[in-house]
Amino acid sequence: MERDRLDELIEEIEAEFPGFRIIRKPESRLQRAIHRFLCLASFGQMRDYLDGYHTTIGTRIYVTGDWERMSRDRRYLVLRHERIHMRQFRRFTPVGMALLYLLVPLPIGLAYFRARFEMEAYAESIRAAAEVFGPGHVRDPAYRARTIRQFTGPAYGFMWPFPRALERWYDRVLAELRPRPVDPAV
Repeated sequence: MERDRLDELIEEIEAEFPGFRIIRKPESRLQRAIHRFLCLASFGQMRDYLDGYHTTIGTRIYVTGDWERMSRDRRYLVLRHERIHMRQFRRFTPVGMALLYLLVPLPIGLAYFRARFEMEAYAESIRAAAEVFGPGHVRDPAYRARTIRQFTGPAYGFMWPFPRALERWYDRVLAELRPRPVDPAV
């Protein structure tokens, strides 16, 4: 089997984080408990934590149950995003990340550090998607709106209620994209 970018990324992550593991969320007692808590805390608005979101804690990436059925490109995008969170955990420690991500300044509605951590990770997602699918993909208004909705909607507890600031952030990320190299054979 020929190695591809996903294999190379996993190898890079394993070298950078020796304790790296991928764990399916539905198989994790902790993740099922978090799911139940989020359902209650969000009054039922956050019901897709187990099936719709990947979560990193330290060097463990908890993935949705359909991980193996996802395309290799999609898994590549997820791991690019989650590697940023692994680096954040290394930089801030698990306790520091938990406190900043979950509580400062507020757990819901105005979660400055959660927004900052996710902006860093979503910027990597945007760069990775542009690499895999081309810059037109991330310039598409639907992709942009979906990304911004992650910050303003229930997915992350309405973490940053300032869509104009998020639009400016998104535009800065797009402006930093490197153009795709042109294949001379084409």
